[in-house]
This record gives sequence, C-alpha cells and structure tokens, in this order.
Amino acid sequence: MSSKKIFYFLFASIFLIESCSPKKKPEQVQEPERHVQVPPFNGDSAYFFVEKQVRFGPRVPNTKAHDQAAAYFINQFKKYGATVVVQDFDATTWDNQKVQLKNIIASYNPTVQKRILLAAHWDTRPYADKDTEKKNALLDGANDGASGVGVLLEISRLLGQGKLPSVGIDLILFDGEDWGEKENERSKINDFPEGYENWWCFGSQYWAKHKHQKNYSAYFGVLLDMVGSKHAQFLREGGSLEYAPSVVDKVWNTAGRLGYTDYFVKTNVGAITDDHVFVNEIGKIPMIDIVHYQTGVGFFGDYHHSRKDNLSIISKETLGAVGATLMNVVYYEQ
Repeated sequence: MSSKKIFYFLFASIFLIESCSPKKKPEQVQEPERHVQVPPFNGDSAYFFVEKQVRFGPRVPNTKAHDQAAAYFINQFKKYGATVVVQDFDATTWDNQKVQLKNIIASYNPTVQKRILLAAHWDTRPYADKDTEKKNALLDGANDGASGVGVLLEISRLLGQGKLPSVGIDLILFDGEDWGEKENERSKINDFPEGYENWWCFGSQYWAKHKHQKNYSAYFGVLLDMVGSKHAQFLREGGSLEYAPSVVDKVWNTAGRLGYTDYFVKTNVGAITDDHVFVNEIGKIPMIDIVHYQTGVGFFGDYHHSRKDNLSIISKETLGAVGATLMNVVYYEQ
C-alpha cells in the first residue's frame, strides 16, 4: 500500500471513529439568564436505592415486602428532612382482590406557595404476564417502579443536605398503579370500584380526589416511569404534549443543555394511560410523563411486565441523566 493510500486510510478511519462516537456535546439551546448552583445528582446513589427496593422482594400490595418498602420510604424521607404525609386507602382490583395501599408524600419548603410535583409509582405488578415462559411469576420491578422511586429518593437526599430551591417541592410515591388487567384479559367485574375510573393507577386517582393538603395545587408536575434501563430513550409522550407542552419543552431543553440528547429525544409519539393522566384530568395540575420508549417495541421496552425487569438492565448513567435533568429543572425555577 502506498504512503498516500495509507494516509487516506488513516484519515478516513479517524473520521469514522470521531463521527461514530456516542458522546454528545450539549445542545445549542438558550442558556439560562442566571447561574444557579445545582447540587450534583449521584447516579451511584440512585442505583443503590433501586437495589435496596429489589432486595425487599416484589413490592406487591398485601405482602410483607410491600409493608417493608413503605416503612423504608417513610423513614428515609423523614431522615432527609421532609414533611411526610401517608395516605392509607384500599381498592378492589379487576380480579376481585381487595388491596391495602399507601401513597407517600414528602414535601420540602412546605410554606412556599409555588410548588413543583415529582412523582413515581412504587408498587410492583403481581404477575409477569408478558413473560415468554412464566406469566404468573413474580417480578423484581427494578425498572417498572423502583427506578423512578430511586431517582426521587436521591433527590430527597440532596434536598435534605443542601440549599433548597426557591420553589416548594413535593415528591409523591403513588401506590396501586400496576395491578391492572392481565395481557389479553379483561375484567369480569362490570363496574370500577367506587371512587375509581380505571383498573390502573389507583394511587394517582385516589390522590387527585383526596389531596394530601386542602386546596393543594402545583405549578406543574413530572411523572417518572421506567427511567433506569441501559440506553433508554425518552420520547415526547402525546398526553404530556396535550396537557403541558411548555413543561415538555422545559424538561427536554434542560436535558439538551446538559448534553443528554441521547436520552431525551425530541420525537413526538402517542399517548398512554399513566398516573399523569389522572393528575391532569382530576387533579387539574399540568403533569408530563418521562417514560421509556423503545424503537421497534413501543413504550416500556421488551422487558416490561416480565422477569427480565431486574437489576441487570439498570444503568447508573441513565438514572444520572434523568436525575440531573430534574434537579436543574427545579433549581432554575423561580
């Protein structure tokens, strides 16, 4: 090979390596007019909180693991200086099971009028009905439930040890989100339980009708659902765009400014039923959903409601990208 050909070969190789690199530069978006010191989000710590939940076992309502996890969340929030409210309630599921449930609310800057609501569900689905082999097996719910809670627990830890943002922050762990109808099955019960409008999302339905504080409202809300898997992408969910388009722009632009465009992709997709729907429609608070969308599969990913939803799919980097984005959103809010 001639020296000229070698030169062109090396040049082309370097160009390909550079152009294929996954590392992204921060998006060219308008920088904030002021600089705010934002506590750095720790993805390792968030992963620890996910792992802690998985070690309790599946957090299925009416089980010991469910009770242990609830006690842990309450104790951690109090340890991190939050004002904590627990809502005990019950519901009857689509398969006629009566379940005892808890919504857990942790508040910071409780006297500040302007508030931001961050939420995730903490219960685990009682059967792996999308599993290819064992559809009635229990599952870890490492991503479906534990990942969003892990991010919120790390945010709580940071709020408890540093300077608080200028707005009030409420963290809500919704219970009873995931005991909906099995895949390809429908309830034989004709009517929803009294006080509910859907077999899914009991916790957000209950909270929206029985808020933890009289006349409570928030400027906006963000729901986290399945936010911890490796190489996850969060596309702009249709319901979020309908209910709160400015909040979608705020979150995705913040992620772009921080260099997280590999995760927060500015592509619009369809709407789903999730906790944010009831916070918007019943609670009258504009809330968006940050939820995993897998190209070729759709929302949630191919491990959804299966035994594959375990710690092996969880990424500290993904948790870090989501957490850092939320921390910047709340700390830059005035």
